[in-house]
Amino acid sequence: MGVSVKRVYESASPSDGTRVLVDRLWPRGLTKEDAAVKYWLRDLSPSTELRQWFHANPEGWRMFRKRYLKELANEKASIAVEKLHRLTESKRQVTLLYASRNDKYNNAIVLKELLEGMPKPPSSVGRGATGRERIRKAKKQ
Repeated sequence: MGVSVKRVYESASPSDGTRVLVDRLWPRGLTKEDAAVKYWLRDLSPSTELRQWFHANPEGWRMFRKRYLKELANEKASIAVEKLHRLTESKRQVTLLYASRNDKYNNAIVLKELLEGMPKPPSSVGRGATGRERIRKAKKQ
């Protein structure tokens, strides 16, 4: 399994493999043919509030990442995460597509880390979390 990340506005290439859009909104000015998207997993995108917060606070990457992983623990997102896991297991190459101009800090980067087994992923996100309804609260320090 290979997972890569690419801006959706970049040209599709055969080395992309299966192209998966992980944004809630369709990218402006891009036709479905030009995007060459095989799957569009909207439920993997961060909430509008979180996305807008990060846009206004780009220095808050660590907090964005933490909050985004927490959002991925909700029921709809957990199902989408599981679907993405199954997809990456069944395909040789998967490219996660995003529309953000920030190519170093975006939700596709977090998803790639999650798929590649980020060091110590949160217990409420990932393969074992599917179907869980209760999310553990972090202890206050």
